[in-house]
Amino acid sequence: MADTSYPAALEPPPPPRGTTVVRSSLLGTLAGLWPYIWPGDRADLKARVVWAMVLLVFAKVATLVVPFTFKWATDALTGEGSAPVAADDWAVWLIASPLIMTAAYGLMRVLMAGLTQLRDGIFAKVAMHAVRRLAYFTFVHMHELSLRFHLERKTGGLTRVLERGRLGIEVIVRMVILQLVPTVVEVALLTAVLFWQFDWRYVAVTLATVVVYMVFTYVATEWRIEIRRAMNESDTDANTKAIDSLLNYETVKYFGAEAREASRYDGSMERYERASVRTYTSLAVLNIGQAVIFTAGLTATMLMCAIGVRRGTNTVGDFVMINAMMIQLYQPLNFMGMVYREIKQAVVDIEKMFGVLAKNPEVKDRPGALPLHVESGAIRFEDVAFSYDPNRPILKGVSFEVPAGKTVAIVGPSGAGKSTISRLLFRLYDVSGGRITIDGQDIRDVTQGSLRAAIGMVPQDTVLFNDTMRYNIRYGRWDASDAEVEEAARLARIDGFIARSPKGYDTEVGERGLKLSGGEKQRVAIARTILKGPPILVLDEATSALDSHTEQEIQAALEGVSRNRTALVIAHRLSTVVGADEIIVLDGGRIAERGTHGELLAQGGLYASMWNRQREADAAREKLAGMAEDGVAPNRNPPPVTDDDPLAAPEAAE
Repeated sequence: MADTSYPAALEPPPPPRGTTVVRSSLLGTLAGLWPYIWPGDRADLKARVVWAMVLLVFAKVATLVVPFTFKWATDALTGEGSAPVAADDWAVWLIASPLIMTAAYGLMRVLMAGLTQLRDGIFAKVAMHAVRRLAYFTFVHMHELSLRFHLERKTGGLTRVLERGRLGIEVIVRMVILQLVPTVVEVALLTAVLFWQFDWRYVAVTLATVVVYMVFTYVATEWRIEIRRAMNESDTDANTKAIDSLLNYETVKYFGAEAREASRYDGSMERYERASVRTYTSLAVLNIGQAVIFTAGLTATMLMCAIGVRRGTNTVGDFVMINAMMIQLYQPLNFMGMVYREIKQAVVDIEKMFGVLAKNPEVKDRPGALPLHVESGAIRFEDVAFSYDPNRPILKGVSFEVPAGKTVAIVGPSGAGKSTISRLLFRLYDVSGGRITIDGQDIRDVTQGSLRAAIGMVPQDTVLFNDTMRYNIRYGRWDASDAEVEEAARLARIDGFIARSPKGYDTEVGERGLKLSGGEKQRVAIARTILKGPPILVLDEATSALDSHTEQEIQAALEGVSRNRTALVIAHRLSTVVGADEIIVLDGGRIAERGTHGELLAQGGLYASMWNRQREADAAREKLAGMAEDGVAPNRNPPPVTDDDPLAAPEAAE
């Protein structure tokens, strides 16, 4: 059975509420992230959030005491008794002692930093768990989306969206809790202290500074958002081109296209360079404006206090204190500007990720869907119609049956709809009309996991994971023993190659299996399907990449595996299906002919024509091979291959 279980701690939750918003929306993003910051099933993480808030309050109290200790130390050094407390001689001496106040100043700064770092450390597990859980949910959701979605998206761009979205989530979670909330608390408390210690004029100047500062920050950041978005799009485009080119490394070499690929990549990087320069330039403008605004407010409050010192209404300690408090205010203000910028930029980074999350899977289990119950494995297509594009139908009322334990082959020219049949059987797409049943059960009424667990697939184009031979074979059945893996390799005739490899079953196959030949990759695919041992087999030209000798060996192995199993064979090479119980010939999305190999040859129709062309092509190849062995130069200008030649090229996606 397919492994569809998830780690208990990461069971995918319902989609975040904010994922319906695919343009920048801070409130929507925060609403979507809140269930991950305050998870209902994790009391330990909730406790960490509470403790982080408690430490936040204590840290801000310590922060407020720092300017007061600075003031008292200054007044004590200048001989001005300005202790604000009416107490006994011991308390007055304590406040008036410059050494004690200097030590207290240092202690308060250490306490402020220590409490802040302790808060950050306690909250780190909450933040990173939220990042991990949402990234995991997004990864699972990507696998649930339809094949159509993945064919329309570029893998490099999609992985980039996931990466930037994950980093954006981390920024938002950490910034809101560890920066935004503490900054708001600190600004409010400092404003109250200014009103209590000085007068309303200081509060007015301070609030005016904050308002102008934040308005400027908002306007400038909104301007920078579009610049950031353009930079991200250029970065994604460059990354996509790089991955696409590297995945097609051999094709690039075949056509000597290194310079063209480098030029395409450099074009994207040039756009990224221009956008990046604008990003850094706009950041400089923002920082200069913020510094000017705050410095104006700081200077105004210090001038008022300096006038108060000259008049005797304030002490030198008050002058030092107002400077310290305003500098103290600048730090959270600067953080607020940075926090706003980072949050807005993070929202831009994750908007595409949320856009992916907002997409509903095209193929999904119906409510109450039951597991597929396979008794004999009989497959039936009943008047099936399908089209990728409504204006171009692929299948037009196709009906046939694959009896239990029998082998039925589907053949036909390229574009006839052969591979589409296997995709519909796997429910990579749902039919547009008609229905497909297995043992009388409509495959749309059963769970996708149970359906795919019952079907084994050997595709024409085999793509392997960048791991070992053992990993790729065991992928067919994850709980298989090493002995079972090795037996599957023996049946697929890949054991000899593995034995000759220095690392044996631990041999790395490379990205997409590029270290293996086409035939070796095909045999690995056959081995993992053998290991899976499903009651239904789908063979999409499983021997197309093999030489004639190996093809015969693999064909014998496949016939052994197919025995007593229902098998649907998608064939391009007709020689591989002569023993099928029935051969169905598709043409233009309809069944043109059907019957056994002998019956179809006797009809003298499309199948017979395809067979004769294939025999002629095989004979021509044998003749050329014989001439090469005899040292005779072959004809360098052979007759052109026509479009209806079934051997012209492997069938494209239909």
